[in-house]
Amino acid sequence: MNKFETVDFHGIHAIVYALFDGEERLDRAAIRRQVELCLAAGVHGMAALGLATEVSKLTGAERRTLMDWVAEDTGARVPLAFTIFGASVAEQIGQIRHAESVGADWVILQPPPVGTYGAAEYIRFFGRVAGATDLPVAIQNAPAFFGRGLTADEIRDLARQHPNISLIKGEGPVVDIAGLITRTDNRVPIFNGRGGLELIDNFRIGCRGMILAPDCIDHAVRAYNAFHAGDEDGAEAEYRAMLPAAVFVMQGIENLICYGKRLFGARSGIPIHDRGPALRPDKIGLEMVERFAAQLGPLAVE
Repeated sequence: MNKFETVDFHGIHAIVYALFDGEERLDRAAIRRQVELCLAAGVHGMAALGLATEVSKLTGAERRTLMDWVAEDTGARVPLAFTIFGASVAEQIGQIRHAESVGADWVILQPPPVGTYGAAEYIRFFGRVAGATDLPVAIQNAPAFFGRGLTADEIRDLARQHPNISLIKGEGPVVDIAGLITRTDNRVPIFNGRGGLELIDNFRIGCRGMILAPDCIDHAVRAYNAFHAGDEDGAEAEYRAMLPAAVFVMQGIENLICYGKRLFGARSGIPIHDRGPALRPDKIGLEMVERFAAQLGPLAVE
């Protein structure tokens, strides 16, 4: 067993939304409030700079700023991860260096947002980036969102070649994630996402946890805690409470950013502003946000 196989990241980790002011600038106070609300909900980890954070709309300086802010606001109270975005090995390593400097506990590598290549090229790319850090590394495998990805066997081989590639961030149906767990001999901890869809069955198949945007994060935390306390009925009840909203927002990444962020705003009292280009909300969508927010109840720091 290598030292990375003992990493005990688990549970519900919140990945923050990029919150902007009316001038489309990152809103410091809103980001701080978002982290506070997630921590108050009992999340088991914090994360930033994934798809929900609209990372491709942020400059390199803004990505580093968000790392600074989220690290400061988390205050080492729970494990902290940053997704690493960049079109080249050098750019991704530069982002990792900043993540290391602010105290990240692990990093999540996305495939470079340029071109579409064969698996061997992505394996070399990920290996070179992972080899530049001693942090535990996860590979985000989301072919449905990125249009490119690796097979379960390729991920298994990559993890064998690079011991610090010790986690997987999936974005797939339970049946696919179950196959990935089997093909990797249940040796590489897997976090799923997809807005919490199929939440309880993800736990049943052995997912280590979920990385979710914060619109329904309190219900997801309570579901995880209930399940692992042996209360499957309680876990299912929490999942049923959040499921209609999760289905609504997870109709695609643009829909998540438009309506998931507004659902979080309605529950938290944080005004939501878009950074263009963006999917703009319509009347029906806003009415649904209002209804789901009322059903879910407010997010609050007690």
